[in-house]
Amino acid sequence: MQEAKAILVIGAGDATGGAIARRFAREGYIACVTRRSADKLEPLLQQIRADGGQAHGFGSDARQEAEMVALVEQIEREIAPIEVAVFNIGANVRFGITETTTRVYTKVWEMACLGGFLMGREVAKAMLPRGRGTIIFTGATASLRGREGFAAFAGAKHALRALAQSMARELWPRGIHVAHTIIDGAIDTEFIRSNFPERYALKAQAGIVEPAHIAEAYWQIHRQPRDAWTHETEFRPWIETW
Repeated sequence: MQEAKAILVIGAGDATGGAIARRFAREGYIACVTRRSADKLEPLLQQIRADGGQAHGFGSDARQEAEMVALVEQIEREIAPIEVAVFNIGANVRFGITETTTRVYTKVWEMACLGGFLMGREVAKAMLPRGRGTIIFTGATASLRGREGFAAFAGAKHALRALAQSMARELWPRGIHVAHTIIDGAIDTEFIRSNFPERYALKAQAGIVEPAHIAEAYWQIHRQPRDAWTHETEFRPWIETW
C-alpha cells in the first residue's frame, strides 16, 4: 500500500496556488491548502475531490507563529507527513516611497517573508527526521530588482530569496530540497483580467503565464534526483523583456 503523503500550499488562491495543489493531488498527494478565509477554498476543494483527489482546507494567517506551528502539527498528526510545502503568498502592493507607511512596509514584509520563514521552519522540523522533502518559495521579478513604487514588496521578496538560499545551504545536505522560483510576468488571474485588460489580451499570444504550467514546473522540481537539484529557476513569457 502506498504511503500517504501531503502537500501543503500556503496561499492557495484561484490561480497559481490552486493549480499547484491540483497538480500534486493528481499524483496522489493529499492537498492541504490555506487562505486567510477558509470559505474561499471551497471551490478548490470541491474540484480536487471531483477529480478523484483528497483535499483539506484551513483558514490560516501565515504571519502568526502559533497558527503556523499548530497547522503543521495538525497535518502531520491527523492527515499525512508533509512531503512538499509551497509558500505562495504575493503581497504585491504599490506605494510611492513617501506614501509608504510603516504599517504598509511591515505588513508586506510579514506576508511575503515572515510567513515564508515560519512555514519553512516548521515543515523543516517535520521533514528533517525523515531525511527528505521539498520546500518551494514562490518569488517574483521583485526578488531580483526593485522599481519605483515597490520598495516594500521588493524588500520583502529580496528577503524571501535570501531565506530560501540560506535554507538550501543548510538543508540540502540533510536530504531536503529547497527551491526558489521567480515568476517574471503577468499570470492568468482574475486580477489581471479585470484590471489590466490590455495585458490580458496578450494571452492569445502566449504573453501571460498559465498557472497550470507553473504547477507542472513545480512538480518537476519536486521529482528531480538529488544529484541534479535546482535551487532557483525563472519563468517568463517569451514576450517579456528582461
